[in-house]
Amino acid sequence: MFSSPFVLTLSLLISLPILFLVAPRILPPPPPPQSFHISPSDEVDDIKLFNRAISLSSPHSHFHLSSKNPSLKIAFLFLTNSDLHFSSLWDQFFSNTPSNLFNIYIHADPSVNLTRPLSPLFINKFISSKRTFRSSPTLISATRRLLATALLDDPSNAYFALLSQHCIPLHSFSYTYKSLFLSPTFDSQDPESSSSTRFGLRLKYKSFVEILSHAPKLWKRYTSRGRYAMMPEIPFEAFRVGSQFFTLTRRHALVVVKDRTLWQKFKIPCYRDDECYPEEHYFPTLLSMADPDGCTKYTLTRVNWTGTVNGHPYTYRPTEVSPELILRLRKSNHSESYLFARKFTPDCLEPLMRIAKSVIFRD
Repeated sequence: MFSSPFVLTLSLLISLPILFLVAPRILPPPPPPQSFHISPSDEVDDIKLFNRAISLSSPHSHFHLSSKNPSLKIAFLFLTNSDLHFSSLWDQFFSNTPSNLFNIYIHADPSVNLTRPLSPLFINKFISSKRTFRSSPTLISATRRLLATALLDDPSNAYFALLSQHCIPLHSFSYTYKSLFLSPTFDSQDPESSSSTRFGLRLKYKSFVEILSHAPKLWKRYTSRGRYAMMPEIPFEAFRVGSQFFTLTRRHALVVVKDRTLWQKFKIPCYRDDECYPEEHYFPTLLSMADPDGCTKYTLTRVNWTGTVNGHPYTYRPTEVSPELILRLRKSNHSESYLFARKFTPDCLEPLMRIAKSVIFRD
């Protein structure tokens, strides 16, 4: 058929465009980087931890209330792959606070040489950790590890606030605690939040996790593992997006740790990391499917998404730190105030410390 070299060359040139069009539909996409995979040994370690946390947590009660001992705790979960740049600020946030009102847990990437805070507040707060990679399910695993450790460690942990090394508090601990446990009006979007109280505590608590059903490029994110990779467990109509940083109730922390079904889908590495941020989808999707009415659908961590670069939010610099900035970051359309904010460069610590007592912790 191809008797002459000219005809053969011409046939190959004509075939090339067709090959480029057909090949992606026939051939599987290239494998993701090996580092993005969850290793079998890490998976086994996590399941053992999760099962211990589940077995020792009550499946029936949300918070354990007592007229004699109404102290419920906030578990502060720090997820970091660098130094805790604002540990001095957090140290001041927790100062003069009774230890029976909070716990601290830190998941630090073990491949990074961190300088651990010298404050006694952070000593022995680092949990057993694994490597983490951006745009990969390792961030989900690390968060679940933090939740399971906090569940297992203290049954009084009632709220679980996920934070990063770039997060700062916007109020005093007292304001933060009262907002979550005592204020009947903090969740201004929920008319039932001001309902009955018992022992001075609200009876109805929700998780503060952002859950959005419409967002740019949502379909591309959904299909980033493959067009049908999430089916049938997660149809596109159930796929959600939201902030990675949340404040969960104990009941919802257990939902996350117990999950095996959705995790089997979200742990699949993406073939396009520029469209894949699993940590922004797993928690909103899971909790939206499990208990949509139990979530506020918004976060308490303020972030500025204007002027984003490579998927990172706007980053505040030292020259921008001021009392006006703190007051502006507090403003919320959903609750009485944001409680935390990100993202700040490490050299913001000095100007933040200068206004800590006079502005940040003065409610």
